[in-house]
Amino acid sequence: MNEPLRFAVIVEKGEYNCSAYSPDLPGCVATGNSVEETLENMKEATSFHLKGLQEDAQSIPTSSSVAVRLLTIG
Repeated sequence: MNEPLRFAVIVEKGEYNCSAYSPDLPGCVATGNSVEETLENMKEATSFHLKGLQEDAQSIPTSSSVAVRLLTIG
């Protein structure tokens, strides 16, 4: 059985909504009204993006992320 693919996703809060992207998948982005909705939309966008790469006979990138943390300074 193949290992599931894992990609780091950055979610940013804007004035009216949230947006997300993955450093490992340039051009793959999503938005939503909440963090949860944005992450769900990003999951769909990532699946669509990976399917497109496969259809174009391009390699599926491997994640370069080894840790994801929010740092608090001060």
